[in-house]
Amino acid sequence: MKFLDEAKIHVQSGRGGAGAVSFRREKFIEYGGPDGGDGGRGGDIIIEAVENLNTLIDFRYQQHFKAQIGMHGMGRNRTGPAGKSITIKVPVGTQIMAEDRETVILDMVKAGQSIVLCRGGDGGRGNTHFKSSINQAPRRAEEGWPNEEMSVWLRLKLIADAGLVGLPNAGKSTFLAASSAARPKIADYPFTTLHPQLGVVEVDDNEFVLADIPGLIEGASEGKGIGTRFLGHLERCEVLLHLIDCADEDPVATYRTVREELDNYADILIDKPEIVALSKADTLLPEMVEEQREILEKGIGKKVYIVSGATQQGVKDVHRLLRHHIVAERERRAQENAEDKGFQP
Repeated sequence: MKFLDEAKIHVQSGRGGAGAVSFRREKFIEYGGPDGGDGGRGGDIIIEAVENLNTLIDFRYQQHFKAQIGMHGMGRNRTGPAGKSITIKVPVGTQIMAEDRETVILDMVKAGQSIVLCRGGDGGRGNTHFKSSINQAPRRAEEGWPNEEMSVWLRLKLIADAGLVGLPNAGKSTFLAASSAARPKIADYPFTTLHPQLGVVEVDDNEFVLADIPGLIEGASEGKGIGTRFLGHLERCEVLLHLIDCADEDPVATYRTVREELDNYADILIDKPEIVALSKADTLLPEMVEEQREILEKGIGKKVYIVSGATQQGVKDVHRLLRHHIVAERERRAQENAEDKGFQP
């Protein structure tokens, strides 16, 4: 299945059916009176988040969605059938954005969450509603109410607890494969990963979701390489794992390059908790890896871990550290939400 994280669709609800002008005409009934029924209501356009989807690829083949119109009312006070609504199913984590691609209409972060994006028009009233003591044979009925239509952008931001960042070929895909049942493409050339990958990590009887995105290069914020197109998938992560190849000639410069691109993209990423690790430890002698760690720790002022996806060295320790940050961030956010509710009148 191909990965697509943005799509534009045009949606249109159904207009309401017109009311009927009709009079009761039956044998042996002298004064029949009006009996025109109401028009049916037009169908809605509903968007619903579901669990079993992880791409917007379906919207590459269908971009227009039009609900059924309501049918006209009929005699004998029969209301016209309502138009059928259309439910558009999207992955959990999809943002519905206005046509300007900036205004967020709804952020769908839970399975089953739904919104009526375009409401169908109400049916018009038949002539029965206009009967009065001075107008006992009204020949008036209402037209159905108009429909709604709009164009919206769907933007998918994957739901992951932790995210992998680093330059191309930093060992992110190897780490993801060693951490979970995910099987991303692994090869000895840059930009092996062309779209985000997710894996479920099990550690100490707990699970969390780890996301791997295509590597960043200097100038990514200006569109170089694959650019920052997929960085939005990290916005929902609680913690970032920054991997640097232990054989890098200047690991400090490499670290700063990636951090600068994250900073240029959005403050929300640069402010997230970060774990820094030297990857591919199996490719160098232990004393050389240790020397690289000392250089990096001194240059960035942070503790640096050593991992190897090929030999599993340090992988579980980093898993536990990621899990610790995920739990801490969730508790902090829950406390902030509780405090905010406490100040409400």
